[in-house]
Amino acid sequence: MKKKPVSIRNIADELKISVTTVSFVLNGKAKEKHISPELTKKVLDYAKLINYRPNQIAQSLRTGKSKLLVFMVEDISNSFFSQLARIFEDIAYEKGYKVIFCSNENDDEKANELITLFNFRQVDGFIIVPSPGIRDTIENLINDNIPVILLDRFYEGLDCNSVVIDNEQASFDATQHLIDNKFKNICFISTASDQSQMYGRLHGYEKAVEKNGLKPYVLQIPFEQIIKGKGKEYIKKFFEQNKDLDAVFFSTNYLAQSGLEVLKETNQNLIKDLGLIAFDDNDMFKIYDPTITSVAQPLVEISSKLMEVMLPLLKKKDVSETHQKIVLKTELIIRESSLAKQK
Repeated sequence: MKKKPVSIRNIADELKISVTTVSFVLNGKAKEKHISPELTKKVLDYAKLINYRPNQIAQSLRTGKSKLLVFMVEDISNSFFSQLARIFEDIAYEKGYKVIFCSNENDDEKANELITLFNFRQVDGFIIVPSPGIRDTIENLINDNIPVILLDRFYEGLDCNSVVIDNEQASFDATQHLIDNKFKNICFISTASDQSQMYGRLHGYEKAVEKNGLKPYVLQIPFEQIIKGKGKEYIKKFFEQNKDLDAVFFSTNYLAQSGLEVLKETNQNLIKDLGLIAFDDNDMFKIYDPTITSVAQPLVEISSKLMEVMLPLLKKKDVSETHQKIVLKTELIIRESSLAKQK
């Protein structure tokens, strides 16, 4: 027969004190409620002796807080998002929160389904890398007074807290770096998306090229084709049609990975001949030959800012009172692949 779990009532009856007193002690409010150190120790020692475990569901119903946060990204297997999630998990844990991680694959239907599920489970707040068409869903969460922070991208005109990077400036600086190193026929390979982060990266590239009087070369691959594993086909065809390219700027690390595979499969010498930059750093970029220059996002700072914004939201009676748009700077990590080539 399964053993019945120990309750606060059992502890109170055994120690002959009130259930309220036991609750205050187990919830860390003994000092606040003027409960003596001796009685506090007695309750804690007995709870430990009988291996008491609080009923989290009952506790969340009583307090209205689950101590759970949802961290929804595009693809948790992507190295950028997985590293970010790992750092955020540690920061949240230190603040007394557990984190549920999930991927929406940039798909509106899946994103909406996951948000509905976790909202029903009464999580305390959401950190979301939003897919293109869930603006109304985000707005409804805010209207229902649920803390939400958008990560990596945002919706123009929506009053919602967000933590992003200055994509346009980062892309401009990376492109200008290639131009300063005498590259003239620079292509930009990205996803076909009008989401804020990709728009910023494309616009930064275009500004740098225009400023220097160069011709733009842009390949935008439909995201669904990338998901299907066809990104390499688009990149290979683009390289074949543009033989005069001397540099490539990839807007994501997964596109850079696909592009490097194409170069290795078709003409390994091009990896050393072309100027190469990837947006988002990857440990593998340090051991390529040549090592790959990258635009690195400040992972620790992003994670810290997310928690810094979330904590006050969790305590607000009206989450729509204030909203912050935090824009952080990136770092261009210069390695061998973007240096001026010896003629």
